[in-house]
Amino acid sequence: MTPERPRGEGAARLAVEPLEGSAAATPLSPPPGDSTLYAALDLGTNSCRMLIAQPKGSQFTVVDSFSKTVQLGVGLEASGRLSRASMTRTVQALRICQKKIERLGVRKMRLVATEACRRARNGRDFIRQVRRETGLSLEVITPEEEARLAVISCAPLVHRKTEQLLVVDIGGGSTELVWIDLSTVPTEDRSRAIMGLHAGFDAQPDGGARVVDWISVPLGVATLRDQFADVEDDGARFALMSWFFEEQLASFSPYNAQSRREGFQIIGTSGTVTTVAASFLGLRRYDRTKVDGLQMTSDQIDVVIRDYLALGPEGRRTDPRIGRDRHALIMSGAAILQALMRIWPTDRLSVADRGLREGLLYAQMNADGVLTEGPYA
Repeated sequence: MTPERPRGEGAARLAVEPLEGSAAATPLSPPPGDSTLYAALDLGTNSCRMLIAQPKGSQFTVVDSFSKTVQLGVGLEASGRLSRASMTRTVQALRICQKKIERLGVRKMRLVATEACRRARNGRDFIRQVRRETGLSLEVITPEEEARLAVISCAPLVHRKTEQLLVVDIGGGSTELVWIDLSTVPTEDRSRAIMGLHAGFDAQPDGGARVVDWISVPLGVATLRDQFADVEDDGARFALMSWFFEEQLASFSPYNAQSRREGFQIIGTSGTVTTVAASFLGLRRYDRTKVDGLQMTSDQIDVVIRDYLALGPEGRRTDPRIGRDRHALIMSGAAILQALMRIWPTDRLSVADRGLREGLLYAQMNADGVLTEGPYA
């Protein structure tokens, strides 16, 4: 597998979502007045997730949400195809999304699919099946757009002193890394400059955020796990996954660059990152307000990962901090996270509980001009 190379939105104040794998959050009543609602759906290799929201000032308010582990990419690494069972599970989840959209009368929506549908030989056939059976029109987006949407969703977490920024989105089937130079942007404008990337990585004005490089590595928590499924020893499998992932970054130009520790920030967005953060905090029930924006040191991350290894597969399966829907994937995600913290000159990671759906909502609302100027939070 070859990492995708370049050819050359949405931060919001959210309601707390349910744990991964729960069918739905309790829907809120749409606020009175202009009740235009927007939907954003992200169908990934492992999960199907949706937000329905209403614009509110420079932010948006979540009205309803959905998150379900569907394992669409199970068997894809070996066969190159989506299995019948995984497609059936996914269609069932998408039917729930369709009913929510219909019940709330949502007319503005963007529904996207990522790595599993990009890679599968029958991915296009599956998209047509979804349209036929649910009425939903899914769009398979490019790795560049996936990376761009993840970046803009993290804009509120950019520190004023950050000059070099690495945003990492660890997905089920791929991992996107975007390196951004903010050194010429005034400190008070750096978060807004990241938001400006919704127009494209190459469309920035002089003095704006500059994308130094980006890469989409076709290894996420599901695909990396499948690569090493035949290694029986838990610790050996983890070490092999971490070093194998690092090897895929050789062509990422900042990988070999000498960067100063001062002014460098890594933001990580993914279920892996938020799960590690929740484990560090000892949360038996996930709380987004405690996780989003948390800073963790390399030592703190290593302590959590060593704890996961000490638990072993059975211990991880029953650990309430991890959850039954993520226990089989947490070590491949942790292997990616450890590799990233080993490589770059920082001992801190900013945790982002936000990503593709938030970026999709921001992009739609921004295009419609329904968001007002104001601080992002």
